[in-house]
Amino acid sequence: MVITCSDTRTPETDTSGALIMNTLKERGHTIAAYHLVKDEPSVIRKLIKKGAKDRHVQAIIVNGGTGISRRDSTFEAIDGLLEKRLAGFGEIFRYLSYQDIGSAAILSRATAGLYKGTVVISIPGSEKAAFLAMDKLILNELGHMVHEMSK
Repeated sequence: MVITCSDTRTPETDTSGALIMNTLKERGHTIAAYHLVKDEPSVIRKLIKKGAKDRHVQAIIVNGGTGISRRDSTFEAIDGLLEKRLAGFGEIFRYLSYQDIGSAAILSRATAGLYKGTVVISIPGSEKAAFLAMDKLILNELGHMVHEMSK
């Protein structure tokens, strides 16, 4: 499942969501659902809970809402649900971002973890950040993470 959290994007302008879905499909993954929602914690939590109950959803990738602006609340919505956190995901994402954009990388609250047997990954909403996360982290480990959850 792919969720884009944005107060301004439309399905036509959601280039990050499209990039995530296209790269997943290119690697043989199936997109069970796609949602474009406002950055509202209750809506985000509801979608994640719904996805975790769907046997076709093994992982949920959320993009957007990870910054520090007043409206950025995706991190809080997701972090409150996670039963196990994969702290290394956010740490390495920020490290890789730092190599590209410098100290502004500290403003990202990218995170990942597990909720009800489902992998949940939250990344920034910019297309550049989505590409970085997909290329350097997610596509390399997603299959392994899902496999570990099935044990």
